[in-house]
This record gives sequence, C-alpha cells and structure tokens, in this order.
Amino acid sequence: MQKHIIKLSKPAENWEHASPIGGGSFGAMLFGSTDTEKIYLCEESIWSGEERDTTIKDFKERVDSIRKMYLEGRIPEIDPWAEKYLGEGIETIKSYEYAGLLTIDFDDKTPAENYRRCLHLNSGIAEISYTKNGNNIKETAFCSYADETTAIKIEAEKEIGFTLVFSRENTESVTFLNDLLLVRAKTSCGKHRFAVGIKIETDGDITYKDGKVTINDSVDTVLFIAVATEFNFSSDFEAVCLDILSEAEDFEEMKEASSADFSSLFERSDIEFTENEEIASLFTDERLERLKNDENAEDDGLIALYFAFGKYLLISSSRDGTLPANLQGVWVEKLQNPWNSDYHTNINLQMNYWLPEVANISECHLPLFDYMNNFLLESGKKTAKENYHCRGTVLHHLSDIYGFTTPADGIWGVWPMGGAWLSFHLWEHYLYTKDVDFLKETAYDYLHECALFFMDFMFEGPDGYLLSGPSMSPENDYYPIEGNTDITATIAFSPTMDIEIIGGTLRNYIDMENILGVNPEDKKKAEETLKKLPPLKVGKNGCLQEWLEDYGEPEPGHRHISHAFGLYPDNMITEATPEFFDAIRKTLDRRLSFGGGHTGWSRAWLINLFARLKDGKNTYEHIRLLLTKSTLGNLFDIHPPFQIDGNFGGAAGIAESLLQSHEGYISILPAAKEGLSGSFTSLKARGNVDVSAEFSQGKVTKVVLYAPENITVKVKANGNMYEVQLKEDNEAVITI
Repeated sequence: MQKHIIKLSKPAENWEHASPIGGGSFGAMLFGSTDTEKIYLCEESIWSGEERDTTIKDFKERVDSIRKMYLEGRIPEIDPWAEKYLGEGIETIKSYEYAGLLTIDFDDKTPAENYRRCLHLNSGIAEISYTKNGNNIKETAFCSYADETTAIKIEAEKEIGFTLVFSRENTESVTFLNDLLLVRAKTSCGKHRFAVGIKIETDGDITYKDGKVTINDSVDTVLFIAVATEFNFSSDFEAVCLDILSEAEDFEEMKEASSADFSSLFERSDIEFTENEEIASLFTDERLERLKNDENAEDDGLIALYFAFGKYLLISSSRDGTLPANLQGVWVEKLQNPWNSDYHTNINLQMNYWLPEVANISECHLPLFDYMNNFLLESGKKTAKENYHCRGTVLHHLSDIYGFTTPADGIWGVWPMGGAWLSFHLWEHYLYTKDVDFLKETAYDYLHECALFFMDFMFEGPDGYLLSGPSMSPENDYYPIEGNTDITATIAFSPTMDIEIIGGTLRNYIDMENILGVNPEDKKKAEETLKKLPPLKVGKNGCLQEWLEDYGEPEPGHRHISHAFGLYPDNMITEATPEFFDAIRKTLDRRLSFGGGHTGWSRAWLINLFARLKDGKNTYEHIRLLLTKSTLGNLFDIHPPFQIDGNFGGAAGIAESLLQSHEGYISILPAAKEGLSGSFTSLKARGNVDVSAEFSQGKVTKVVLYAPENITVKVKANGNMYEVQLKEDNEAVITI
C-alpha cells in the first residue's frame, strides 16, 4: 500500500504541522527540521489533577428547586438562579500534559536540498530525508506498541555532529550514565512523577555536560526512548523505564516487528478511488492547496488518503490496554493544552470512536470500553447517588483519567447525558461483532446502570410525559420568551437530544435484556419508561425542534447539531420515519444557511448526517469543505486549533458514504459522490459481515461479502435489493 503516504515538502513551521507517530499509550511529534530537529514526546497518563470527592453539597435540593421553577412556568428565572446557586461547588479538571521536548541540534546549518518528510500510514513509520553539502541524511522514527519504545535513527553517508537536549518544566533531575540519559519530572500540580529515558547507540563519539549530549563523527546513531509514569507503575516507574530500554537493542528488528504489527490492523480495510497520477505524485500539502485555490479542482485520492490517515491516527493512539484517544489523540505540546486535551463527552470523545467498527479495527474500540468500565462506572454511580439521589451511573460533559463524572465549568456542565451517549458504543460494538460474551462481560453493567439512572432521574411533567433535566442542548441557547430577544436561556428540560439519547439507551438496554435475560423486572420498567418519553416534534419552520417547545434561537448556525443525534450516530430517524427524516434535512439546511459547520468536528458530523440522508452531493461538498476549511497540510483537523475528533469523524463519514447497514440491510454507495470510481475492501457491516465492492462512474459493479457463520443478508446496490445466503467462512460474490 505505497499509496498511503503523507508526503510533505518542508519541515513543520510549528507543532500543529509536525508529523505524529504513536504506539497507543505514547507518541511523538516530529518537526523534521534540518538545523534543529524538535521532537515532542507524550505519554497518555501524564495528566495534572487528581481523584477527588464528587459530592456537591445540596445539589439535589438545588436541582429540585430548578424543576419547581420550570413546572411553575418561571423559565426565564432559571439561568440567573442557576448561575448564582447551582454553579456553587462545580469545579473543572486539569490538563493532559506533554512528556517533554527533545531537540537535536545539528552542527551543519547550511540549507538543505532534496527535502522530503514522509509518514507511511500503513506501517507507522516516519522518514525525513535531505541533502546537505552533498551528504545524504535520513531520520527514521516509529513507536513500537509491543516494545513500549519510540525509536529514532539518524544516518548519513558522511560523518555528522549534533547535540541532544531534553527540556521540560518541573524537571527534578537529569543524569547520564552508560550512554543513557534519564530524566525525572512531575506534572504541573506536583503530584505525579514520571521518567523519560533516552538510550543512545552510536558509532560516533559521545560527551555529556550540563544536560547536553554531544555526538561527533557519526554516520549511524539510534535513540531508544521510553516513558514510564507513577500513575501506571507506582514507585517503580523509574525502574520500569530502565527495564524497557534494557530490552531495546536492534533498531531494524524492532522496526520490522513494529511495522508488521501496525500493518496487521491498518491493512484490514482499504478505500481506493481512481485518481490522476500526476496529481497523486504531488506533495500532500500541495494537493490540499490545489483544492483550496481552485473550487473546480478534484482529488478523490486525497479523500481516500484522509480516510487512511484517520485509521492511522486511531491505531497510533488507541490500542488494547491503553487509555482512549483524547481531544488530541495522544499528542500535545505543553502543560496547559486546548480544552485541557481532555475527554469531552458531549460529542468529541464519542466522535473519536465512530470509525473503528466500520473500518474493521474493532480492537481500537476496546480502550474506550475499558475507560468506561474502569474509570467512569463506579465514579458515576457515586455521583448519581450523592448528587441526584438516583440509582445507576451518570457522566456529564467532560472527564479525565481520575474518573471525574460531576458537572464541570459552571452551568454549562449540567448536562447528564455523557455516559448514556457513550453506552451506545457498547451496543454498536455488539451489533458489528455479534459477540454475546462481550455483551455479558463488558457491556451489560454499564448499559444497565445508565438505564437505571434515567428511570430514577426523570420526573412527570404537566402533560404526563416523563421529563429530564435540568439539562441542555449542548452548548446552545434559546429565547425562553417568544418575541423577546433580550433574554436567553441555556438550561432546558427534555431537549430533543435528551429524548433521543434516553430513548436509545432504554431501547438498547431492552434489546440487550432480550438477548441475555438477566433482569426481567428492570427490563419491564425500562419498557414502561420508554413509552412515557415525550415525542419528537417538527417546528413551525419545518425543522426538527431542538427543544421541547418551539423556541427561537440566538445562534441558528450553532456548531452543535445535537437534535440530529437520532439520525446519526443513532438510527431512530431513517427513511422509515419520513416526517422526521425530512425535518432533519430542513434542520441542516437552516443551520448551514446561518454559517453552521465552521469547526472541524462540526463539519465532520455534517458529513455523516448527509450520508445518512443519502445525499451524495452534500456529503461530498462537506468532505471537500472539511479538507479546504479545516485541514492543515499534514492532514490534521483544526477546530481551530488542532482537535483530533474531526479527523476521526471525517474518516467515518467517508466510510458512511460508501457503506451503511443500520436499516436492516447493507447499502453500497448510499451517499457517494456522483460519478465516483474505485473500490473498498473489507469495510465492516453490522451483523459481522465484511464487505468489499468495486464501482465505476457511480455504479456498483461487484460486491464481495464474507461472514464467519451462516447468515442471510440483504444488499442494496444501484437501487436494487439482493438477498444473499452467506455460508460459514466462505465469500459470496454479487456481480452486477
């Protein structure tokens, strides 16, 4: 798969333009500089803050007071009251931090020629090559998941010299012994220590002075880098770091093994579009600029590369046994990072994991489930009990590695849907894999506890429906008084997204009980609760209402499209519900007419929503806008600044345009660009079916299906429906 290469023509001008490599729990950003190379190192558990008491004094009483105001019709009074009283005791979390900066200062400062910076997406290997004074120099780097090591090789045809310097705030000590640099440091709060070790193997001469390692007369130098934290290894973290490096011996063998491991996941699936060879030969940043500068230019191959980069980033930052990818995956550049580089759960963490099932890399989904069960479940149960006096588990709009589940950031954080939204990922994983053992051992408790919380949390409204709240439609406001634009409100009761998330949570729980039969009484209660939820409504403008009432909007082009949740990522709204299907289309048109989709992740959501609407024209338009408005030359998504959810959501949307399976059948090219030619290989459909297809000028010519067991599936292609009997471990081919 040599086509899967991000090729850049110059070094990174800043951190956001650098090249990421990752081994799941750790990573590095390479500038590829020819004078002073910068390599930012990261490890997922270097995070300031701590576990803390989740109790907010008198929170339940304050919630009840707000509910009383709502029932009395005093809605305009709620936000001011909440700002004054509900926000008391609500805190926030600290930031994920980088491990440090390694600089390689080369002696030769003459300009470089023949420069190339390449990221090989299929193998996880970065290469920087250039010529100085007739000397060909090459830097090769990768992160070995199995070896827990970042490896960097600097080789030249003729001898070169350079100086290594590691820098980081809150460094406690730096030692150098037996060609190994060992740094001990701590997070900005001073409570969490970690070690960074750099083992140097070189044919040159080494000297050390004042924290600097100087290497002279080298043609071959290898750096093995390991990071170990007190969070993971308690007081043994330094010894663990040294043990990891003691096993690092042969760069080429490690590279070969790491490449094979990475490729085993990456090459599970593929998307390939017909492309112009001349355009494909350009540097990636040049291809992107070409699209930005010419609205008529096309580059389908760049779209396929974007999908491949999404897979690459997920494999690099989310492997079995690691924490899930955060707002920046695993890559940050400082102590205080944008939005703390945390786990935002009002779409961002969820969007990070829209990709793994359809891309056939389910293993990359597992860190999210581990995090939910091991970090959020029990903490959320405590928050539910102490703050809401409810059973079950709850999570609000953000969290960290210390299991933070309470509201944060003032009244903006009083949105209790984060954990329930995450629970959809458990159910989706089951739908794709049909793994009943996963349902029993991993999914059941979390999904059950989410359902229990809402069965207790909701209260009866004046019309007899069960209502949720205080809540909100994430980050959006409304006008609580018709005709009055001077007063806005954030806090709401049963906004549409609440109805959709709670309804889907209960539905998924009921379906799970139908399979497992663990708790028939709770299943019965869930069925009764589901029937009492308010219905979705279409407003006077023909759009799906965002709130329980048809309120006016201060920001009709808001970046969140929360009430579209029922279309995607859920599937309660489909062509089988035409009233709401049409209303969602009008909703998106209205959002966009007022400037919606102006952040990378918001644009990525639009791609998936239009794909679910089976609107290939708009799906492609927003893929193109994601590339031209929210993508850097290295293909990083920008909010701005860099935020990785747009990369993952955009890649998922590209797959969604080619393959859908949420309506009881497999749909091929449901929202593809007009006239698209190419193929996809082993994308995954629900029901544990591998799907490959070939297509020309927008028409499907061949479909190949595979399942590990006997199953009957329906396949829609070119407007026709086919019923296919799949035999265990055998392919079935539809030639059209």
